[in-house]
Amino acid sequence: MTEELIKYEQSVKRKHSFAWTPKFEEEFYTNLNKTLVIAIAIKTFEKLEWDVVYQDEESAEAKRKKWNQWTEKITVSYNYGKVKVKSVSLGNEMWDMGRNSLRVKLFIHAFAEVEKEFDKESLANLEKEVERANNLDDYVIPTELPQPKERKNPNIWIPIVGATFIALLLGYTLAFLSVEVTYIIFLFEVLIGLALAFAFKYLVKLSNYADFSKLKLILVGSIIIVYVSNQYFQYQIITAKFIDFPINFFDFMKIRLEQGFYIKSLNTGWIGFVVVWIIQLVLTYWISMLRFAVNLIKFQLERIPPEVTNFAYYHFVKGKTEEQVRTELSNMGWNEKLDQDEVFESIGALQSATEFNR
Repeated sequence: MTEELIKYEQSVKRKHSFAWTPKFEEEFYTNLNKTLVIAIAIKTFEKLEWDVVYQDEESAEAKRKKWNQWTEKITVSYNYGKVKVKSVSLGNEMWDMGRNSLRVKLFIHAFAEVEKEFDKESLANLEKEVERANNLDDYVIPTELPQPKERKNPNIWIPIVGATFIALLLGYTLAFLSVEVTYIIFLFEVLIGLALAFAFKYLVKLSNYADFSKLKLILVGSIIIVYVSNQYFQYQIITAKFIDFPINFFDFMKIRLEQGFYIKSLNTGWIGFVVVWIIQLVLTYWISMLRFAVNLIKFQLERIPPEVTNFAYYHFVKGKTEEQVRTELSNMGWNEKLDQDEVFESIGALQSATEFNR
């Protein structure tokens, strides 16, 4: 930031916010249209050295980073001459110590300073420049595109079979460690989530199957298999090693619930087991799903050359229908429906990456 902005920042009177997620917002009015408001907001973010993570016709978002960690997300939105600036804490604190109000007031001040840099003529030029960028008017249509690579047809059975095997292996490993070593809550769930996401990364590549909704169901199923098989494998290990009389799995589980879950010397009863099982499922789901979503987006983007994705996206921006875009791709050598579908998936992955970055 400039010295002038640093001095202004130091002079701002903060308003403290107390909440589960602290935030602060303020509004101001402007004579600028929405195109210019968003354009100047982006330039203001850059001047403040905040990272732009999203923009559309009526809003823009940026994140502020300190010591390599996100601290606040600042959103600027336009609605009929009124500009709302909102800052939300990204940490775990319930008291922002006035930082959100500081970001909002600093942005409004910097926005006004950036606006002063433009006269009537330069504002008109900026508006034309933004419109050209939004409409991809400077895009040069290539005369040829990289041709599609030979690849196998998507096969959903590879993720199903592979995920089942990995889940059973993880279930046994967890059971063995829990019985023979110790059970460390939170640590094991995180490791299992990461292991499942890592396995799915390669199962997706091996199968060339990228339907997120179905893969998500397979992932959820594999998580359930991990923890159900974990209980069954514990039953097998414990009964084979410590119990001399025959007992079935359901009686074993009934006895465990009656004995209760121990945290050191504290017996939390059957409720403790239920709470632990919920933690296992929820934590593993969020860890694995987060990493899996990132890996799937990367896969969908990497298997299509960016020149082809940009070519198809350009025609969508110009208002062409899906069938018309398929025709354009066919004219450039992308004739197979499977290849065209993967191009469309790569466009969707770009949008997903933007949302994920937000």
